[in-house]
Amino acid sequence: MAVKNQKAGARPILVASNRLPYTFVRTATGIEQRPSPGGLVAAVEPVLRKRGGTWIGWPGGDLPEGQLDADDAGYRVAAVEMTESEVSRYYHGFSNRTLWPLLHSMTDRARFAVRDWETYVRINERFGEVAVRESDGSEIIWIHDYHLLLAPASIRRERPDARLSFFLHTPFPPYDIFRLLPWDRELLRGMLACDLIGFHVRGYAQNFLDCVERSLGARVNQDEMLVEYGGRTTKIESHPIGIEFDEFEQLAIDAPAASQSRREQVVLGVDRLDYTKGIPERFKAFERLLELHPEHREKVTLLQLAVPSRSQVAEYRNLKREIDETVGRINGRFATSNWSPIRYLYRSVTRKRLAALYRDADVALVTPLRDGMNLVAKEFVACQVGPPGVLVLSKLAGAANTMREVLRVNPYDVDGTAEGLHRALEMGEHERRSRMTALRNRERRDDLEHWVTGFLASAAGSRRSLVPLGDADFEAWLADFLSRRYRLALFLDYDGTLTPLTDHPSKAKLSKKMRGALEACAARDDTDIAVISGRAIEDVKAMVKQPNLTFAGNHGLQIVGTDMPEFIHEDLIHYRERADELCRSLQKLAVGGAWIEAKGPTLTYHYRAVADDVRDKLIEEARSIIQMAGYQDRDAHCAVEARPPIGWDKGRAVLHILRTRYGPAWSESVRVVYVGDDQTDEDAFRFLAGLATTFRVGSPDTSTAATRRLPDVSAVLSLIDWLSRRPESEPTPTPASESTRDSGHTRTRQSTRSQT
Repeated sequence: MAVKNQKAGARPILVASNRLPYTFVRTATGIEQRPSPGGLVAAVEPVLRKRGGTWIGWPGGDLPEGQLDADDAGYRVAAVEMTESEVSRYYHGFSNRTLWPLLHSMTDRARFAVRDWETYVRINERFGEVAVRESDGSEIIWIHDYHLLLAPASIRRERPDARLSFFLHTPFPPYDIFRLLPWDRELLRGMLACDLIGFHVRGYAQNFLDCVERSLGARVNQDEMLVEYGGRTTKIESHPIGIEFDEFEQLAIDAPAASQSRREQVVLGVDRLDYTKGIPERFKAFERLLELHPEHREKVTLLQLAVPSRSQVAEYRNLKREIDETVGRINGRFATSNWSPIRYLYRSVTRKRLAALYRDADVALVTPLRDGMNLVAKEFVACQVGPPGVLVLSKLAGAANTMREVLRVNPYDVDGTAEGLHRALEMGEHERRSRMTALRNRERRDDLEHWVTGFLASAAGSRRSLVPLGDADFEAWLADFLSRRYRLALFLDYDGTLTPLTDHPSKAKLSKKMRGALEACAARDDTDIAVISGRAIEDVKAMVKQPNLTFAGNHGLQIVGTDMPEFIHEDLIHYRERADELCRSLQKLAVGGAWIEAKGPTLTYHYRAVADDVRDKLIEEARSIIQMAGYQDRDAHCAVEARPPIGWDKGRAVLHILRTRYGPAWSESVRVVYVGDDQTDEDAFRFLAGLATTFRVGSPDTSTAATRRLPDVSAVLSLIDWLSRRPESEPTPTPASESTRDSGHTRTRQSTRSQT
């Protein structure tokens, strides 16, 4: 469909959401097209009509051929189609049985199924492919909600310069809850492909910042709400969504007047049938009101409208059964011949009828157990065009952050909610009018249009960036960890960490600044430095040229230090001749720029200079030869490492150094910092998890067990420089005695496996 009415100077928008602005439903007479419910369509669709662009989403069912071209709205619509199985696993499964309860901090309801996750990944990739296909690069791409947390990364890979924004319409939970998700890092990385991420309230944004800092080791500025990750800076903002205030107000004005014969005060609840809405808890609070304040019996009725939702999901069917039973029990307990305390309607109603219910209610009881915003509270306020009612609102709803004049309650506190409801029913007109006037003024100002225009203005604004890493960052990350009463044991990889990666190891020379920073750090009385590398030990010693350091070569199979006995793994004697044979076997693959680096007991097959069209074949052949020789093949930077299968790696080497130098209780006197850039360093990161601060250097595209990330060698230089200048420790704990170190070394030589 052709794009019309594009406003001059305004960028078009590409919207991606789970649903299209209309849904296709199979009926007895065929497939029927209906507008999709919800505030998102009402907010965004008019902007698309003005600016032009595309809306991407699932049509909700079978899509008739050519149906999407029938309605010329001034923007394109692109469908992302799914099979029934995919809908079951992506939408009902991972989106609504995993993410929905977890994001609402209801961990007991979350289900973690690998097949659901795999389908979620596949559908998000499909959304990304459609977005890339439909985009010409001029749009603001605006992705919505928890169904599409991975889609931004999929788009960014193909469109690195795209203007990408995301808005989450649910809460975002604290770190201790979000990290329960087995795929938490993947989802965070997916979101951070955006330039702007929006949340309803600042608290959710702060939870997100905490998660990306602690789970990904991303660099975060809490004051400016910026995240630096993968060479990109993402703005994090709060944009509380509003409603179509004027439309609801007019509906309330136009609705037929209520009957004058009503005797009871009406407490109104309006919710989609969902366990996050706290409907059973609300009924129990109303029951408690009747117990504590019997004067309200036969004078107050709770009218609960529950809109059917996700009836095909077992949890929702169970919830409906629980609600039905609770209503029956309370009505059976308190009802009289002329009065039932609860009127329960399980149905949808028109907007016009809903506006009348809002207008005529004396109290709105809005008590979700957790809610991203809650628009029912705002709709009630907009419809208060007559004698004002009172809004009782859960403090666990996002709306409670801005609607300060409401009566706030904790829905888990049954007695407290009952007392809040009692206060609302007894409130005088002067107080009711004062509170409602302030609420109406704010909601009229901060309406739906205010939300969408504010977010898009921010999305179109200039991109932000953090200043380069500096002392303030290292102070925040390490100052508390490196308490003045501990020694520092600093472990450093060489290639890619102390020097940039080069096309040949012989070119990887320490810069003058890096050498100076190492010397200054090593000169401190409270710091011990170990360089732990895959290079041969004599090679790494010659490159560093610092006599007072500890050196571990061949990934720790050989270790030397000025204050500790030399270590050579006892099993290496069995592999010297086999290593020579393996080297000769691999020589036939030293073609097209590939070469073999012999390092004594280990060797490395380098393929950095090999052309892409033959690289995979050579790598496969090299792995086969290494495995046939009885060696382990391990990935490194553009290389395959061949290591003896003797259960030793950088993690075990770190443990040997710590135990030998400081004794078995080393963690009581030493703080460990480890910096590396390679897959071989992951062994050390995993071993040191919870015991050290670890840094992975380089691209964030590779997953890591490290605590934090550093972008490049220059950041490593800044870190070492800061460590050299930090305040001196007080009195430095004495390392393990010579006899302890010697005996520890002897134990290692006798049984290296026993220490791990």
